[in-house]
Amino acid sequence: MGQDIKKAAFSLNGYRFNKVSLDLAGLKQDSVFDLDFKPSGLFHHNTGVFRLTFLFSAKIANVEVISVNCQAEFMFESARTLEDIPDYFYANSIAILFPYVRAFVSTVSLQANIPPIIIPTLNLSPLKDYLKANTIISNGK
Repeated sequence: MGQDIKKAAFSLNGYRFNKVSLDLAGLKQDSVFDLDFKPSGLFHHNTGVFRLTFLFSAKIANVEVISVNCQAEFMFESARTLEDIPDYFYANSIAILFPYVRAFVSTVSLQANIPPIIIPTLNLSPLKDYLKANTIISNGK
């Protein structure tokens, strides 16, 4: 590595979709969705593992059409307290995970034989404060 390039403070170990709910009964082709994102975190200080839970839902007139629960696991080399986690991690972790959620929603809806639900490209960096406020430290493993 060059002298100016530093090793990343964290890395993505993996992700998975734990729960998906799809209700297409009231869906019309020109439907406009209200999108909701709720990230939260659990930091395992003993191992340096940060578990990001990313909840996404799309509603039409307060009726949920699709909801997705995605969990990602990030690994920190040296962070062992919440204060050790760099502030930029909160925005970057969401930005890293969002394309996977976006693609998954499109794929699931396409497999339902409807025009795919395409979440627009969004700047989710304002969610970093929400994630930071909704992150707790684990006392166990």
